[in-house]
Amino acid sequence: MYLQIDKRDETRTAVIEDTGNTYTFGDLKAFAGEFGEWIPARKLIFILCQNTMGAIAAHIASIENRIVPLMISCHMDAALRDHLIETYHPEYLWAPEWMAADLGGEALARKYEYVLIKTEYTSPELYEDLAMLLTTSGSTGSPKLVRHCYRNLYANAQNVAAFFGFTPEDRPLIDLQLHYTMGLNVACSNLYAGATLVMTTLNAMQKRYWDYFSEQRVTNITGVPYNYEILKKLKFFRKDWPDLRILAEGGGRLTDDLFREVAAYARDHGKQFFATFGTSETTARLAYLNPEYALERTGSIGKAIPNGRLSLIDDEGNEIEETEATGEMVYQGENVTLGYAICAEDLTKGDERHGVYRTGDLAQRDKDGFYYIIGRKSRFLKLYGYRVGLDESERLIRKEFEIECACAGDDKRMVIYVTKPGMETEIRRFIAEKTKILVSAFEVRVIPEIPKNEVGKILYSKLGQ
Repeated sequence: MYLQIDKRDETRTAVIEDTGNTYTFGDLKAFAGEFGEWIPARKLIFILCQNTMGAIAAHIASIENRIVPLMISCHMDAALRDHLIETYHPEYLWAPEWMAADLGGEALARKYEYVLIKTEYTSPELYEDLAMLLTTSGSTGSPKLVRHCYRNLYANAQNVAAFFGFTPEDRPLIDLQLHYTMGLNVACSNLYAGATLVMTTLNAMQKRYWDYFSEQRVTNITGVPYNYEILKKLKFFRKDWPDLRILAEGGGRLTDDLFREVAAYARDHGKQFFATFGTSETTARLAYLNPEYALERTGSIGKAIPNGRLSLIDDEGNEIEETEATGEMVYQGENVTLGYAICAEDLTKGDERHGVYRTGDLAQRDKDGFYYIIGRKSRFLKLYGYRVGLDESERLIRKEFEIECACAGDDKRMVIYVTKPGMETEIRRFIAEKTKILVSAFEVRVIPEIPKNEVGKILYSKLGQ
């Protein structure tokens, strides 16, 4: 059975909700059988996710019954959600009960405070190995989806559980959203290992979140850079948290200072800090830094996950053989997804990547084979004939001025967006000195806040709006 659910003691707790509800591996197994009776044929379903039993149980049941789910947020803007429904024609929706009245359709069944709704549509034709769909944008409702096959899901759950060393005794906090690739992967890889999911819809700014964290003796946490910035502000690293054994990070690069602070905290308190890297296109994870190297290799994403391979290619697409090199990072492994879809007809497409994914990330490889992401291949400008990295410019400005910033622009001018006024001239002079380009090539604009999505990634398309 998917995630080895059937190999676990049926009485063992699999899921805990912050409402106090608890569910067993036996409940997950039984629900998969029920779900298969409600939807007896291979169909497309949208799962409107919140961090509760209803969402994770439906994901497992869908994969087990070869029903194809698109995982989206239950809080997605209604117009964007409806556009996705009109584009892909799911035959079913699985949604929290509080949403049922707004969704319409025929309610067929209810369980775990969720309702199964039959829509007006007939499911589109589906490629035989298509297992799951995720959006590429998370919350903005883009119709561009990532197509996963069954091999992707099985391989990544197994490999990620292996390099983290998850066990049945673990109690991971599931606060990253399940419709995000990393949030779903954290849940699935831990269940594969037989761990108990400590699920929550609370956030770290709420006192109840921390009461729950302590009560449930959380052993593993996973966060994106934004989460770790919040933890630092909340003085999380001044406390031991005796039950905690693993701190994992992904979804973007920590500042060097924060990376070192987390690594030092882990060393001083007998915990493990894993820096990881991945994409939806590689089923969440493709590289990790072994915790023993965290302090000496600040900012590194490490090496490929088990059964995966990393390499670098040059601008002509040729593999770079030298050990120390810079180029576009390429990943090869069974967790590489099938390709994209932008309409219902694309759900019939087969494997377009054949296990190889060009990430679009520029990376450096050191003499020992460790990788460091230095920017996006497309995140470059050519100012006065010189190539300038936007990601690297952001990193330099953040480190020097300790402010939030985002860099964009075109080949005529770089625009640096900041939220703190009074430093415009100083920032222009600084980045001009670092890049050795005229000050006139740079403009600084002060805005109220840097637009970000739910996991703290900058929404560059919304800058200046």
